[in-house]
Order: sequence, then C-alpha cells, then structure tokens
Amino acid sequence: MTMTITELDARGGGHERVALCADEASGYRGIIALHSTALGPALGGTRFWNYASDGEALTDALRLSRGMTYKNALARIPFGGGKSVIIGDNRTRERASVFRAHGRFVETFEGRYITAEDVGTSPADMELCRAETRHAAGLVGRSGDPSPFTAHGVFRAMQAAARFRWGADSLAGRTVALQGLGNVGLNLARELREAGARLVVADVDAERARRAAAELGAAAVAPGEIYGVAADVFAPCALGGVLNDETLPRLTVEIVCGAANNQLLEARHGDALDARGILYAPDYAANAGGVINGCRELLGWTPQRSYERVHALYDTLLHIFSLADSEGIPTHAAADRLAEERLRVAGTGDRAAAE
Repeated sequence: MTMTITELDARGGGHERVALCADEASGYRGIIALHSTALGPALGGTRFWNYASDGEALTDALRLSRGMTYKNALARIPFGGGKSVIIGDNRTRERASVFRAHGRFVETFEGRYITAEDVGTSPADMELCRAETRHAAGLVGRSGDPSPFTAHGVFRAMQAAARFRWGADSLAGRTVALQGLGNVGLNLARELREAGARLVVADVDAERARRAAAELGAAAVAPGEIYGVAADVFAPCALGGVLNDETLPRLTVEIVCGAANNQLLEARHGDALDARGILYAPDYAANAGGVINGCRELLGWTPQRSYERVHALYDTLLHIFSLADSEGIPTHAAADRLAEERLRVAGTGDRAAAE
C-alpha cells in the first residue's frame, strides 16, 4: 500500500476536514477539503490542474469548498460543500491509476464527501473513481456532463441581471465579452447567440477561440484584451480570481455574470464593483446549474424537475439583487447573507425548514 494521507490544519477557514494524499505507485497527489456537512454530505467536484505548489493547490481547494457550501445552500439542495484538487498535468495518459487512487482517497471520507467532475476531469474519470468508491457522481449515462445545465443557469442569471439593470430580460443586441470557451463557456456562448446577443470571446487556446468565433459569428480577442472590451456584460467562464486590482479598472461593462468559481480575488473586489455601479451576479449563485442537475443521480429527480430548478435560478438572482438594493449592500454580501441564514437554520437541526 503506497498511499499516504496527511491531515492538514485548516480550522481557521471553518473546514471540517482537509487532507492531502500521495500515492507513489500512480504518481497521484491530491487534496480534499470538506467544508461543511450542515445540510448533508458535502458535494463538490474534482479539479485536475497543474498547480505551481501544494500551497497554491490548498488555497484553491479551501476557497472552492467553501464556495460549494454556499452554492448548495442557495440552490436549496440537501448537500454541504467540499472540493477535490488533483495536482499535476491533466493530459496524463495514466488516468486509470490516478483516478482509482483518487477514488480510494474519497472513500476515506466514508460518505461525508461526494465528488463529481470539474475543470480537467470528465464523467469517464468519475467512472474510474467509482471502481474504488460509491461516492462519485456525474457518471456516464446518468446525470452525466453538467456543462449545459451550468451554462443555462448562468444564462438565466444574466437575464435576471438584465431585468434588474435595464428593466427587461432580453439580451438581444447586447454585447457580451465572454472569457473562457471550455464546455460551459461554449454552451453559454451558443445560448447567448440564440438569444440575439453580440459576442466577443477569448480563450488561452487561440485555436479554440478562433473556432468558436467562426461558429458563433463572434469577434475573438487575445486573453489579456477581454477585460477592456466595450461591452454590456462581462462573462468570466475560465478560472477564478479574475476580478482583481489589475482588471477591475479596465472593465467598461454594466453587468458581470459568468460561470467561473471564485471570480472575486478578494471580497473587497466585490465592494469595488458595487462602488463602480457594476451589477455583479455572485458566481456561486449563478453557476449552480451543474450541482442541481446532479440531483437527478443523487436524489432521483426527474430531468424535468432538475430543469425547472435550474431555470428558477433567475428568481434566486432577482432575490439577491433586490436584497442588496434594499439593504444598501453589495450583491456578494447579500448572497452570503442568504446562504448563511440557511446554514444557520440547518444548524438548529431543522433541515426540512432549511430546504
């Protein structure tokens, strides 16, 4: 047995358990951060990324797992929050051994943590995990690829933002600067195009951006140029931390609404958006479509019920915008307040009321 698990001290972030696992035989190295099981087993995907260091990977896992707690709370599903990160090149040819090792690591959480796909992973990878643990979802032929559902939820959040800012849901004729053309970003771009939006797109993969621009009739710009595009909406759909001291002064948009997790580098950047009069759709509220779709597999929901709940993210975002406006607080603070209230109620032992 070559697997070594090291428990990490992350009590300062309120996490229930954080551990690092190394498996010499497969070359696997990963972190699981379990933030909260107040609402039920922690649910959150596995991100496979070539982090510069273990410290960088740990920071990402801690932030993402807390975001999952808040996302699941606002989505009103009976799951807490957790996240996995695998450290390394996600183009590896040793996927079977890596993901079986990951499955064994997930199993050590004894059902308190359920994983699924995320950046750099796929339903096929979850099938490999499943060989070692029952606690892997997003399987082929079941709930499967969550990307279209995440994208639709973000589209509905953007419609809610449009109604709150401009008085109408329609995005026809609006220009959206969309960053990141992975599975979610491309699905969102297609939905926006069908709605009549004009698109300016960027991706770190120049060929992917070129293909998407040709398909969508969009303009493509270099990754570093997307922040300064003259647009109505900025839609970050790549990695986190893109709203920061360097990028915020370049934005000319009225709305920020995208699929990326942890878009704000720090909470104060949400305050800065608010001070500039830019309406921010909090990421963990807008991008909950994927975890809602997972309830088909985990809770036996019908596809119709899942779709209706994703579609209803529009109402969740309107509630957040209205609360922020009435209380005179930034939208990210309003979203946190709503999520924390649900967690508070669950802490009283009344999970039914929390739902």
